[in-house]
Amino acid sequence: MPVDPLDVRILRLLLEQPRTSVREYARILGTARGTLQARLERLARTGVITTAGPRISPAALGHPVLAFVRIEVTQGGLDEVAAELAAVPEIIEAFSITGGGDLLTRVVARDNAHLEDIIQRLIRMPGVVRTRTEIALRERVPHRVLPLVESVGREAVGDGQRAAG
Repeated sequence: MPVDPLDVRILRLLLEQPRTSVREYARILGTARGTLQARLERLARTGVITTAGPRISPAALGHPVLAFVRIEVTQGGLDEVAAELAAVPEIIEAFSITGGGDLLTRVVARDNAHLEDIIQRLIRMPGVVRTRTEIALRERVPHRVLPLVESVGREAVGDGQRAAG
């Protein structure tokens, strides 16, 4: 979905000040509250904004170990295995992928022994052929979207200038 410079300013503000009210966002942006609300609804409806909830730290919940587990699945078993993965609370994300394996999961655990228990549970699932686990040592670039938003914003401004010129 194309975004314009106001959309970019709204997204930047949402990322930088997520707990601010819509009224305050409108004041900061110098736009009418109704305009801002309509933009937010459009950005949500088109899938640009996917959540408004807080970001929860698994480590703060007692699960400091983060691992990425690649799972190879029997042919035709992807949907069934994915459904089984959804029942494992320590799997916080799962993606079907290309390359080595069929699924890539992001798994959190209390400690390495707990991680081994989770992996053993995965291995026992019908349709799982094998797994490969990589433990994250340290987060080097935290989850972020602001640099992408700013890049898209620069492109939107550039496109607007080219269209005017």
